[in-house]
Amino acid sequence: MEENLEPSGEINNEISGKTNNSNSDEINEPKSEKIINMSRNNASSHNPPKIDTQKESDIPTKSIPKPKKELPIEKKPFKEFVNNHLIPTFIEEISQRGFEINNINLNYTERPIAEDKCWVINCEIKNTCSFWLSFEKEDIGSLKSISLSKPNQKPSIIESFLIDEKRITLKLIISRVLQRLNGQKLIGVN
Repeated sequence: MEENLEPSGEINNEISGKTNNSNSDEINEPKSEKIINMSRNNASSHNPPKIDTQKESDIPTKSIPKPKKELPIEKKPFKEFVNNHLIPTFIEEISQRGFEINNINLNYTERPIAEDKCWVINCEIKNTCSFWLSFEKEDIGSLKSISLSKPNQKPSIIESFLIDEKRITLKLIISRVLQRLNGQKLIGVN
């Protein structure tokens, strides 16, 4: 059996990718595509030299941890969303319109008119009105209703709230509450 051994200089050039072949028929593979096993001296005459091919994607790399994206505020726990985002944003929106909120809070209590237990945001706007925004479950995506009344009166109507919306957001809740109040000419002219 004949062995075809290349001079060691050519092997080193092929590994380092610095070949200067003038033959245009030869194709040089990138260094990462072909790894030659240099154990030829140890190989018996019956076994040809091994050529291992690996792609760059097969070579393990250090994984860089991706920065954790903060949850959208609407995905935060219900009480955190309402107390830390919804109520403060609503207070800010009402004050920008020149009104003052006497009282606003979230409680698990009886819904006005229906008198079933649910999560209710009760808000009293000074000398203007009161409203009750009710959530059937501890989830902003649950069924919602709203009731309005003039100061020091009980509400007489309960209306469904955001029933056709697929995605409930902070801005959507705020804008629709303001729309209801504005529609009754309680905080402005419609």
